[in-house]
Amino acid sequence: MRDVAIIGVGMHPWGKFDDKPLTQMCRESIEAALKDAGVGWTEIEALSSGSSRFSGGYGWGLNGNEVGMDIGMTGVPIFNLSAGCSAGGHAFTVAHMLVASGQYDMVLAVAGEKMPRGFIPLTGDEADPLDIQYLQYVCAGMTGPAFWAMLARRRMEEYGTTEEQMAKVAVKSHKNSVHNENARYRKEFSLEQVLGSAMVSYPLRLYEICPVSDGAAAVVLCSAEEARNRSTNPIWSAAAIITTAQFGDGVPKGVSAVMPGPQTHHSEVTSAVKKAFNVAGMTPKDVDVIELQDNTVYYELAFPEEWGFCEPGEAQFLVDKGETGPDGSLPINPSGGFLSFGEATTAMGLFEVCELTWQLRGQAGARQVKDAKVGLGQTIGLGGNATAVILKR
Repeated sequence: MRDVAIIGVGMHPWGKFDDKPLTQMCRESIEAALKDAGVGWTEIEALSSGSSRFSGGYGWGLNGNEVGMDIGMTGVPIFNLSAGCSAGGHAFTVAHMLVASGQYDMVLAVAGEKMPRGFIPLTGDEADPLDIQYLQYVCAGMTGPAFWAMLARRRMEEYGTTEEQMAKVAVKSHKNSVHNENARYRKEFSLEQVLGSAMVSYPLRLYEICPVSDGAAAVVLCSAEEARNRSTNPIWSAAAIITTAQFGDGVPKGVSAVMPGPQTHHSEVTSAVKKAFNVAGMTPKDVDVIELQDNTVYYELAFPEEWGFCEPGEAQFLVDKGETGPDGSLPINPSGGFLSFGEATTAMGLFEVCELTWQLRGQAGARQVKDAKVGLGQTIGLGGNATAVILKR
């Protein structure tokens, strides 16, 4: 397999853009990535696209084809990937494989999303009596925040995590977002303001869960030979992994009941990260910066422990000491994370690749992690999907 480089990244700001079509958001991201790479659209040999049921192309999840029709019909193969919040990570991984296999030398990965407002809907015209998650919503009344609250409440019982420690995660994330021009919410919140925000589902408050947003991002990947000819500062994709949940997971998929005992929660995520380390020949000690999917503050505490960055129950003390900030020993989400950007489901994996690329290039400005050489990104999506990427310079 060949080495794979990233030579161009582009991102549309996150927010709500009711008057802007998704294709335009994707176009702006692609144009930025192509300009960053110094590559023309006609030089792209294949397109890997994240697609969504909310805003996927032609109503069939053909977002890549809509993008191709909009920018220019060059006849390239288009791969449309649908995996909920993991779709962007899937698009990147497929693009990585297309280059690594030697089939193509220059591939573009793109994903964009325009989310409906409020809780992600699984009712009305979208109701499906065979969809277990739909049954979870209508029978148990359990939306995403209620499920995350169950996980957070269990952590409080097991490790003594306090409401203040969880709130500190949100304080840190929003402090980082002030320095990110693409963030939807660029405002600091004090600990008192986070703890005083509206209770959504105990113990999680409004500022401790991510909103839904519109967003888009694009990445240009190429072979090592192309990278050396076109860039003096390529970032290398050391690993790009896709996994799914394993039998015995402590969080049964679709039921979202937190089971007792020592089961692994979100086995797909832990599996993806560990496989990425194996492929890259690295360990957690090699990672300088992490961009993880923080739908809620709970994940920024639980995931580093499950991945081997610290012992179970230790992450909350790292937060207390400021070690997860950009200047700490374990920087997590210096971008501001999805607490500050919002959940544009399909685009999130490519968002992380863009942010990590800027960090490894030293282009992250006031949120820069000093001398970052290795970055880890992760997504988790509907249906027990997950991805992990490791980038290095």
